[in-house]
Amino acid sequence: MIRFPRVGGLLLHPTSLPGSSGIGDLGQAAYQFIDFLATSGLHLWQVMPLGPTGYGDSPYATLSAFAGNPLLLSLEKLVEDGLLTRADLDWLPAFNPRMVEYGSVIEHKMRLLRHSFERFAGGASSHWHEALAAFCEHHSVWLADYALFMALKDLHRGAVWNTWDSELATRRPDALARARTALAWDVHFYEYVQFLFFRQWSALHTYAGQRGIRIIGDIPIFVAYDSADVWAHPELFFLDEQGNPTVVAGVPPDYFSATGQLWGNPLYRWDRLAETGYAWWIERFRAALAQLDIVRLDHFRGFADYWEVPAGEETAIHGRWVPGPGAAFFHAITAALGEIPIIAEDLGLITPDVHALRDELGYPGMRVLQFAFGTDATNEHLPHQYPHNCVVYTGTHDNDTTVGWYATLPTKERRFLARYLGHESQEIHWDLIRLALASVADMAIIPLQDVMGLGSEARMNLPGRASGNWSWRYTSDQLTWTMVERLRDLVEIYGRNKAASDQL
Repeated sequence: MIRFPRVGGLLLHPTSLPGSSGIGDLGQAAYQFIDFLATSGLHLWQVMPLGPTGYGDSPYATLSAFAGNPLLLSLEKLVEDGLLTRADLDWLPAFNPRMVEYGSVIEHKMRLLRHSFERFAGGASSHWHEALAAFCEHHSVWLADYALFMALKDLHRGAVWNTWDSELATRRPDALARARTALAWDVHFYEYVQFLFFRQWSALHTYAGQRGIRIIGDIPIFVAYDSADVWAHPELFFLDEQGNPTVVAGVPPDYFSATGQLWGNPLYRWDRLAETGYAWWIERFRAALAQLDIVRLDHFRGFADYWEVPAGEETAIHGRWVPGPGAAFFHAITAALGEIPIIAEDLGLITPDVHALRDELGYPGMRVLQFAFGTDATNEHLPHQYPHNCVVYTGTHDNDTTVGWYATLPTKERRFLARYLGHESQEIHWDLIRLALASVADMAIIPLQDVMGLGSEARMNLPGRASGNWSWRYTSDQLTWTMVERLRDLVEIYGRNKAASDQL
């Protein structure tokens, strides 16, 4: 069991960073954000999944559980590497600096990445080509399938893989061999893009470590149906002979939704995974640990039991609880990789067996201050109820910003909050930040939007909303010295300091 020191940090996905290429990336602004964290006395940066996003642009529905998102690549860094020229960047339009317009960003950025690949293929030194070959060999367990999947997806104009020619959808070896030959240029392009991503991310990750910053990242329990993972490993999922899911993931009806939530992810055949010693999952954790310092397991309750819904249902009402892999899964991961620093996302409809699994494994769970004031003094999200071994958030990526939340807070909850604080709030975001940092929770994470005091216009995700999510960005002038001073003061007052962070 790994015990975390008393530290604080910020939640910010790299897509929200400032810059001129239409989307936050792994360039200068990311390094400046790390400097902001370090100067503020904070030692954690939490990001969302870093994989390539598909339809809907959600980092929780990626085209691969292993690959990196090419949209996060810094074009400026490619200029520095000689893989683009400064004149190439003149092709970029004037993007909106406060939100990601994904359609335009994808069009222009992918065009420049292909141009970069042509430049690489036509004139890069042998050193570059050797480095790419070594990268492909090192990541062969997933990269070859992913690169071919993406090349085939382009060939089929983005269509879901089960609509492809049946020989390709069902992975007939002779059909795959022909496709790999015919699409060799595109396959190599996607290998090249991953090489660039891992190179840039590794440099940023190293810099963060040098500044005393540890990176927390998500592993969602489920993967997207339209992903290289399901296409390459159909035997690990509940699929019929045509590759269609027979059962899918969701959560049952509760106080918040009379019909539950139908997520639609294919469900694992945990028995088959167990027969392999959970080999695919071990590789997934291994890949994550090469990019991250701490793993947050999204929907942890699914490892205890999960809601199974027959495919074709329009809602999640007609589902059932099915046992997950339980502690045996985590013992297998630990046996293969050693103790892993894990945070268990244990929010939502949680039953005693989920808490029992979390506590048996010793993982910290999550507390969210925005959930704390709807009942009474026994609410587990109130700071006086916390164990040390937990992580407190003012809100998560699925919550409104604290300012937006407070603006619509019912009168009864607002009164309870005022009694808890001991005053009527004038700066609700700083009041909740103080509560989080002052609490006994070992780790406290604050969304950057709350540090900035932004309203609902800066919300990252509204679950159930079909569009408009994942697009918020800030501009460089929004990070101020006043924020640094206020954060550093609270970090010092409440002992989330450098001495503790050295234990990370």
